Amino acid sequence: MNKINMVDLQGQYQKIKSEVDDAILNVLNTSAYINGPEVHKFQKSLEDYLGVKHVIPCANGTDALQIAMMALGLKPGDEVITSNFTFVATVEVIGLLGLTPVLVDVNPETFNIDPKAILKAITPKTKAIVPVHLFGQSAEMEEIMEIAKEHNLFVIEDTAQATGAEYKFEDGTIKKCGTIGNVGATSFFPSKNLGCYGDGGAIFTNDDELAKEMRSVVNHGMTVRYYHDHVGVNSRLDSIQAAVLDIKLKHLNEYNDARRKAADYYDNAFANNPHIKTPVRYEKSNHIFHQYTLVLNDVDREGLQNFVQELGIPAPIYYPVPLHMQKAYKDERYKEGDFPITEALCNSVISLPMHTELDQEQLKFITDKVLEFINK
Repeated sequence: MNKINMVDLQGQYQKIKSEVDDAILNVLNTSAYINGPEVHKFQKSLEDYLGVKHVIPCANGTDALQIAMMALGLKPGDEVITSNFTFVATVEVIGLLGLTPVLVDVNPETFNIDPKAILKAITPKTKAIVPVHLFGQSAEMEEIMEIAKEHNLFVIEDTAQATGAEYKFEDGTIKKCGTIGNVGATSFFPSKNLGCYGDGGAIFTNDDELAKEMRSVVNHGMTVRYYHDHVGVNSRLDSIQAAVLDIKLKHLNEYNDARRKAADYYDNAFANNPHIKTPVRYEKSNHIFHQYTLVLNDVDREGLQNFVQELGIPAPIYYPVPLHMQKAYKDERYKEGDFPITEALCNSVISLPMHTELDQEQLKFITDKVLEFINK
């Protein structure tokens, strides 16, 4: 049996090696390393794939969120509502800009931000909502957009874990995650469903004026070279990463299907086990399984993690500490016990290997060993 990895980038690369190598060599031969033709080509390819008017590539997913907030004109003291159960980057940029993060609890079934909790958290200072499409499944965007419209709030979709996922509205309309709110932000970190071979990110919007503003922000606040209309940042996707991403984008639907098949295997293996809750597949979203995360019931999580890791099975915990209990983000507004669902998830979740190259032998070994520990 091949080594089991949490993410098998080497195995994935071998299948597209000739395409990727040719694309990288082309960049080396042209030497257009920054903002070269490959960047513009990938930008257009991603616009077509997402069905969105504007894609603005940038250096990473954290920058993407920051650039979106800067371009929307959010000011220090403005409140931004987001999920307490997410990676720190979502609140990191809120803090960096002097904005006020307002954390809310999540849906226990989907792990995504709870619209009812959003509604309760709105104050006169609230300016934006940042729903996170966690682990590859869309948040409840129709309800969130209705709340935003009613209260005149911006919506910034954090789609770093869900590039390629879709959301279905009540009227049957289907849109890709990241194209529903005012702006979407994503990451192309290597382990993502659409990942490059370094760092990278992008922002999406259908708003022409907002796109113009974000293009200026990513480039030192310039619209015309050496004329700086406002404070910006230096955040660019380099041509080599764009070339890799343009190749991998052609395979993204295939990659997401492979992840779903692996998830199907896990679901079937763990079905009806009282100690394991498998991921809920929300009927309005086609889950793309950036992570496959279990919720354990009456299981020694640390013992399980140690047991499988000694056998060569990675089993990380996303996420072990709620944001309101992180040292950097402790706030007198919040205390332990204020977010019962998030806190319970942080104490009970564990993730299993999930990538495009998992085979039946590996999946059987993983599930057999997990069940061996749980059922002993």
